[in-house]
Amino acid sequence: MSHRQWDVFCRVIDNHGDLGVCWRLAADLAARGARVRLWVDDARALSWMAPQGAPGVEVRAWPGPADDTGPLGEVVIEAFGCELPPAVQARLAETAPAWINLEYLSAESYVERSHRLRSPQMHGPARGLEKWFFYPGFTPATGGLLREPALMHERRQFDRAAWLAAQGIAARPGEQLASLFCYRVPSAQALLACLGAAPTLLLVPGPLPALPELPASVRIQSLPYLAQPGFDRLLWSCDLNFVRGEDSLVRATWAGQPFVWQIYPQDDGAHEAKLEAFLARFLAGADPGVGADIRRCWRAWNGFVAGEGSAPPDRAGWQACCSAWREQLLAQPDLVTQLMRFIGESR
Repeated sequence: MSHRQWDVFCRVIDNHGDLGVCWRLAADLAARGARVRLWVDDARALSWMAPQGAPGVEVRAWPGPADDTGPLGEVVIEAFGCELPPAVQARLAETAPAWINLEYLSAESYVERSHRLRSPQMHGPARGLEKWFFYPGFTPATGGLLREPALMHERRQFDRAAWLAAQGIAARPGEQLASLFCYRVPSAQALLACLGAAPTLLLVPGPLPALPELPASVRIQSLPYLAQPGFDRLLWSCDLNFVRGEDSLVRATWAGQPFVWQIYPQDDGAHEAKLEAFLARFLAGADPGVGADIRRCWRAWNGFVAGEGSAPPDRAGWQACCSAWREQLLAQPDLVTQLMRFIGESR
């Protein structure tokens, strides 16, 4: 079953997150023996995200109205409701592959209800076919998270000092290392409320965001955009990670270090409820005092409350919370394992 042909369709909305998830998915599938074509409307970010490509993954341009994809594989992934072009849907009608709508990651309760639901197609070129909703998630009733089979072994074998030296990163005595990958920095107070009073070397991959004036105890080092394995190792190296969006949230989870998540902002404010849904799961087993401090820190970082005067979470308690969260999720099958299992069952 792992040797099936998979066609993954992805449209880049903004911030490269959709492409980041789809590339990890395609590379993981290929590493397990699948043949994968990744159809994307803007592949430019792959030049730094995956400069070496991946064996078994072929990148194709998003089909235009007059383009013919040729025969499709046994599995078609429509990532994040990207809406397959009519010509592709017509090809689906010819071969009736397993058609999966891979949805966005969320901790909200509807995910468990919606995971693996069937969606009969009543109109258009694919009329009469069925599409299946597949939801990543944080509980056994969801599709799990992307996690390559060798990832945790690589994490355990990682040489932090050697990797930092190779990047030209040198912390001063007593400095903590923190990575910063964010949409924006809401305020210096929000940042310091998470960093605490410790001297800090702040490592920023990619273009520097607009930064407020920070105290002399915070040094900033700009890094180039990192390929995905390098970004993972940056998170492994740091004492605290500020991450954004879906892909880096998952990678911060596997890093097992204290982290702060900046959720993708939505104009209607729906992201606040999404953040609270995640925090409710993430902090379910945490010490109440530590949990309250983490929630306050995260809410300040997302601009929902003022960060001024907030005490940073106790670092040992925060570390224990993140370690327990990772172990809980490691006990669940990863996303690609579950996808392959689902395809086998549905076929």
